[in-house]
Amino acid sequence: MMKNKRKSGLFFMILSCLLTISLTTSCDKKYVTYEEYGAVGDGVHDDQMAIIAAHDAANELGLPVRAKDGKTYYIGKGDKVAVIQTDVDFGKAKFIINDVETDTYTANIFRVESTQKPVDITGVSKLQKEQKNIGVELPARSLVFVENKNKSVYIRYGLNQNNGTPLKEVLIVDKNGDVDSSTPITWDYDEITTMKAYPIDEKTLTIKGGIFTTIANQAASEYKYRGRGFIINRSNVRVENITHYVEGEMDHGAPYSGFLSFSFCADAVVTGCLLTPHKTYRTIGSAGKPVSMGSYDMVAGNCVNILFEHGRQTIDIDNSDYWGLFASNFCKNLRMDDMVISRFDAHMGVANVKLTNCVFGYMGVQAVGFGTMLMENCEMHRNTFLWLRDDYGSTWDGEVIFRNCTMKPVRDEKTLTLVSGSNAGHHDFGYICHLPKRVIVENLTIDDSNIKNEDYTGPTVFGTFNRDATEPDLLPYVSTEEVVLKNVKVVSGKELTLSPNVELFKGTKMN
Repeated sequence: MMKNKRKSGLFFMILSCLLTISLTTSCDKKYVTYEEYGAVGDGVHDDQMAIIAAHDAANELGLPVRAKDGKTYYIGKGDKVAVIQTDVDFGKAKFIINDVETDTYTANIFRVESTQKPVDITGVSKLQKEQKNIGVELPARSLVFVENKNKSVYIRYGLNQNNGTPLKEVLIVDKNGDVDSSTPITWDYDEITTMKAYPIDEKTLTIKGGIFTTIANQAASEYKYRGRGFIINRSNVRVENITHYVEGEMDHGAPYSGFLSFSFCADAVVTGCLLTPHKTYRTIGSAGKPVSMGSYDMVAGNCVNILFEHGRQTIDIDNSDYWGLFASNFCKNLRMDDMVISRFDAHMGVANVKLTNCVFGYMGVQAVGFGTMLMENCEMHRNTFLWLRDDYGSTWDGEVIFRNCTMKPVRDEKTLTLVSGSNAGHHDFGYICHLPKRVIVENLTIDDSNIKNEDYTGPTVFGTFNRDATEPDLLPYVSTEEVVLKNVKVVSGKELTLSPNVELFKGTKMN
């Protein structure tokens, strides 16, 4: 009897010790590694499932993830995604993403998401432009998405023509329902079909380091966009010092929608990243004719307050064999500082852009939208400082400011303009189109020394916009009220004039 009691006591003592060791180890654990969950890191064995398991465990434990320097993690054709909810330090580890054999073109490798779930907003049937409060309280300060699926806007014109997209936008709204003054409502909503709040995380989540190489897909050149990178769906995220290379591109391939892709989030920073533009491929557009097919390494959609800073690209910014680096849709308050890239592009509307200390290559800055477009201490290598996208009506409802900038096109051109686009007045884009209400130019140097074309007569503030303003029955195009010029230097000595299209700008005051 005594012997059995001793055995029983010894068993419970051992069990107690094991539990104590286990709890102590768990408490002392500071981060999760991929190797703990089976990653080999030799660049040969597929480590994707181990990476996924490691992040799942880290999310459960609330611990960061750390990759090992010197390791090369291989990711093959699997369509699973690693969910990131904690900080990640990829360090100097390398990742190979092999897209040659994969048939997956929508899945990403990593998805950064919040632990807070989006909330459907009910009880709001209408909203008016610049309305100050949405009429309902929210659980937390949130990114609010509002949409009217029965109203189409951005009805695209040209070789990629379409029937438009539903009227939509994103706002920052506090718990009391007050709309942040930096994200005012820009449209009237006579009907609301979808309204959703994405709570904004208070704590910053940081993802840093890592050298990623994509072995490019060899699929047909069709509009089937690949993800295969990071999709960031969480607000208050900081992305630091990520490097992305692209290898193995051929004379054909499917496009990519962004190695770093931000969607339905706010208050994000991308800093110190080195990214790679993709080759420009040709395909057949919706109009049945050949078109160049866009492919990006960094994108943002339905986002607010995103800052891109101290970034570079691996390819010469003036190499026209490669598509531009960055594009966005339905964003507000986009900023870039100290970026040297081939292209900034805001497709379907951006409200407020601030570009400072940047150099833009052969594709330049392209946008349509609202609010203030500010370019300060920037250098432009294209023959127009701002191209208002003609496929969306060349519209900017607001103010454009160029300050302390240099314009130096790298190619011989016959025209050189500060603001250009095209709107012949025959296509309904789903909204009234505007030229910038006011254009302010301060301390601009126009270096036109590369232009040798005999048809070049000097720079203009505006292009012709391909519009005969005397033609009857044109759709409206609200013209510019005022142009203010201060200290503009033209290297050739030619005069900066308003526009060759005198009729379109007959009411514009030029100071």
